[in-house]
Amino acid sequence: MNSTLVCTTAEIREIESLVLSIPNPPPLMEKAGLAAAEIAKTRLLAGNHHRILILAGPGNNGGDALVVARHLHGWGKQVTLIFTGEPERLSQDARQALKQWQSTGETIHQDIPDGQWDAVIDGLFGIGLNETRPPEEKYQQLINQINQLSLPVLALDIPSGLLSDSGRVLEVAVRAAITVTFIALKPGLLTHDGCDYCGEIIVCDLELDTVALIAPHNWLLDKASITPRLPPPRRANSHKGTYGRLGILGGASGMIGAALLAGRAALNLGAGRVYLGLLTQEGVPVVDPTQPELMLRPPSDFFELDFLDCLVIGPGLGREIAACIYLEQALQTSLPLVLDADALNLIAAYTELSDSLKVRKASTILTPHPAEAARLLSTSTVKIQHNRLEAAQTIVRQFNCAVVLKGAGSICAFPDGHCHFNISGNPGLSTAGTGDVLSGFLGALLVQGLSPKNALLLAVHLHGAAADALLEQQHGPVGMTASEIIPAARHLLNCWIDQKNSGYRYTRFGGRFKSNS
Repeated sequence: MNSTLVCTTAEIREIESLVLSIPNPPPLMEKAGLAAAEIAKTRLLAGNHHRILILAGPGNNGGDALVVARHLHGWGKQVTLIFTGEPERLSQDARQALKQWQSTGETIHQDIPDGQWDAVIDGLFGIGLNETRPPEEKYQQLINQINQLSLPVLALDIPSGLLSDSGRVLEVAVRAAITVTFIALKPGLLTHDGCDYCGEIIVCDLELDTVALIAPHNWLLDKASITPRLPPPRRANSHKGTYGRLGILGGASGMIGAALLAGRAALNLGAGRVYLGLLTQEGVPVVDPTQPELMLRPPSDFFELDFLDCLVIGPGLGREIAACIYLEQALQTSLPLVLDADALNLIAAYTELSDSLKVRKASTILTPHPAEAARLLSTSTVKIQHNRLEAAQTIVRQFNCAVVLKGAGSICAFPDGHCHFNISGNPGLSTAGTGDVLSGFLGALLVQGLSPKNALLLAVHLHGAAADALLEQQHGPVGMTASEIIPAARHLLNCWIDQKNSGYRYTRFGGRFKSNS
């Protein structure tokens, strides 16, 4: 369970405090150091590799590193230890770890000496840094030296210089090949700069039942957590009306493609009927020649006729007066809404729209990228990125909606206080139209009867997983397009449903009739 739990620094401190308060508490530092030493031995020091540089900082992260050093030395590895702390200021456990290293008789260095190594262990800071406590210049120099060695680095808990709660780099950070994190995952490992600095992440729960110690709020969004949320196999006795009626409103002049992408995505993810209301005044197409199954209707029809189960509004919507009018009408309906792109920009710009959103009773899902989130919160994109988790939670509280804050390590946040960090996706998604495709996926899942929470989590993870599948096929992310995501996602969704249902196959008449001829 701890492998899917994501804990903030405050929650980790609370867990440690609770554990230390029990009679005969487990030796957490010893457990952490031994676990990391075993990973270093098997992953970094296999074969002829036996020389390792270990940096131990002034806090408990440094204590973990000292334990690692002792174990690797005991296993016959050649350890060069850098210790930057002051013995008298160490915690009791870290002081004991230092004494045990000193008992080996090996040298303790204060700076990185000349030498050659096969790997590095980073135990400088861990989760000890925060916004008000950036690394001092001497530590910045050490971190730069580590990175310049161009050796595989194992970071303890989180790469030094990376903020545990936000994933933001303070001046400079260690680039790790592997990060072994203790007790539970940390937000900073999973979003923003953490995606570029942590490498492979291994969770060592130190045999703690974290969920029993604190009420969890944050979770990992991975394939295992998606499987229970998948829709069931389709019944033979079903029809297009069984799978919902989705409306997509957008496609102003020059941006028809955004609405078409959303519509095509929705059809390919199983919506029974998809209606497009295009706002363009310039040669409104009668049919989409690539996807003629899409039904094009005047936008006014969406509010005069009662034929929709859900409405996506925003892809290519524009910011003209007509867009404002239709958005206001949408907010007054009892339909589930997915608000994307210019729908979010209009809500940020007009208090009347914002107020209408805040009092909606029907479910609403917002899908901002960082710049759109900044407009919603009247702040800067930089500040949004400085703490993506806090930004997502603030949007949820302000508008009482489910939210996905898109970007590296997309964060799904909900009014129940829970947040999920998505781990699928790659830089191939950094191209025009991928957000429109995600909106189409969301609408399709909603009209097929998934709850807003399940629809959002499944759509976000599937969207990234489809890009990951394309990454493997194309040997890299360069040139990936939004249109390619659609069939890849359709294929994956069918595979996942099949796997969940033990190889369920759709056969004519369920295979009940056989001919003897």
